Amino acid sequence: MTKNSYKYGWTATFFGGVVPSSEQEQKLAHGIGHALAQAGFLLQHGGYNGLMEEAARGAAHAAGNVVAVTLSDVNWGKFNPYISGAIQFPSLGDRLHQFLDPADLIIAMGGGIGTLHELTAAIWYAGNIRPVPVWLTGATAVRLSTFLRSEHWLFESPTRPLGFLREIPDMAAFRIALVEFVDRLKNSHNDADPTAENGHG
Repeated sequence: MTKNSYKYGWTATFFGGVVPSSEQEQKLAHGIGHALAQAGFLLQHGGYNGLMEEAARGAAHAAGNVVAVTLSDVNWGKFNPYISGAIQFPSLGDRLHQFLDPADLIIAMGGGIGTLHELTAAIWYAGNIRPVPVWLTGATAVRLSTFLRSEHWLFESPTRPLGFLREIPDMAAFRIALVEFVDRLKNSHNDADPTAENGHG
């Protein structure tokens, strides 16, 4: 089985915990990884177990590549068996930049304090540096979004728009959102490449 070619060089970052809150969340993570790989995305995440492993397993079943992004001087255990490559960084800040800077799409599911830290960093980055789409996916993440909004930890203002943020409750909604997003990425690619219209892109 050959790996996807990643013609457009798209990267999806996935944040999810090592202790899934439910079997439904595990299935959703698997479906997300599978759908992203089928669409031609390289998947990157922490590389460990739980929802990360389910997303990696889904991607691997669709012949996708999964890159683990971790720290060089911290031992969090072995990577899950579906990892096809790893990048190690000396600092947490460097690791976060790898998750955020090359990402075309960021997906966050439920998790622990580490996942929460990654998610809040992604929201700050998207609101202040570059409006990369951040999708809060699954029941746990959607509940978190509702709480953050109700307590005004997360709110929109003229200087802090939240158009990059989207709540996606289930796999059906994720598939629809992904198709729409991929179409926009392809159109953007074609607009940037004048040879694409002639079939040479």
